[in-house]
Amino acid sequence: MSKNPEFRVGDRMVGEDHPVYVIAEIGINHNGSVELAKKMIDGAVLAGCDAVKFQKRTPEVCVPKDQWYIERDTPWGRMTYIDYRHRTELGIQQYADIDKHCKDRNIHWFASCWDEPSVDFMERFEPPCYKIASASLTDTGLLKRLRATKRPLILSTGMSTMDEIRESVATLGQHDLGLMHAVSMYPCEVKDLNLKMINTLKAAFPTLPIGYSGHETGLAPTFAAVSLGASMVERHITLDRAMWGSDQAASVEITGLMRLVSGIRDITAALGDGVKRVHEKELAQAKKLRRAKSAEQAPQNGTVASKDVRSS
Repeated sequence: MSKNPEFRVGDRMVGEDHPVYVIAEIGINHNGSVELAKKMIDGAVLAGCDAVKFQKRTPEVCVPKDQWYIERDTPWGRMTYIDYRHRTELGIQQYADIDKHCKDRNIHWFASCWDEPSVDFMERFEPPCYKIASASLTDTGLLKRLRATKRPLILSTGMSTMDEIRESVATLGQHDLGLMHAVSMYPCEVKDLNLKMINTLKAAFPTLPIGYSGHETGLAPTFAAVSLGASMVERHITLDRAMWGSDQAASVEITGLMRLVSGIRDITAALGDGVKRVHEKELAQAKKLRRAKSAEQAPQNGTVASKDVRSS
């Protein structure tokens, strides 16, 4: 039995004794286009990700009413904010297409739901889990609705105090729950990432798998998070960081995503299990490079030993 915390997402186990569960967050970077979404799904499959994630909102619930009729310029012309939010949401048929697309490519897909009606919407697709956005961490009603689905949950902890995180974990219970360290700035400067919070969360919640949801530019901090023991990693993805949308600049393009996943897999393999071993190939090197340990092992019959070559 594993000594480390773990939980199951679909057909995969998530935890430190398992491969890092890599989530490519499409979020709202599809800009309301199912074709763009499918291209990003294909990119995530090509890179070797385990899952893609979307965001689902009910605009009338999530947008404050005093902002509904504020006009703004968009790629589709000038429109009210509520119309814009509807324009960037995907509907039932579009998600049905996405569901089939992901199943055909054997990649998990799920969503972060920002309101209770969105949970009801997503339940028809029977996702393997739900993500809870940092902004929703204190939304007790939404937390309870998500827990009522009895599906595994992954909770991001950006913009939250430790007390708020503890209260949310108490609300959700620790069964089938993972936490992700996050800093809710888009993009987030490297100096503000505070990756040692991964260790803090591990100490505070020793029964929960801990991951990292990154909003930085570049890949190195995510590699560092894996080295610190993150068992889940989430990064926003895009086809082009110059595309319209608030999350594009903090996203990884597909070529970068391929490097990210490859690096994560290499780091995981290199970390090993911490048990000291002497490998068979090392024994041959030791015989060649180490000094003799005693007189009995010294050269005989007056022969001169070859110059000792020492490993750096």
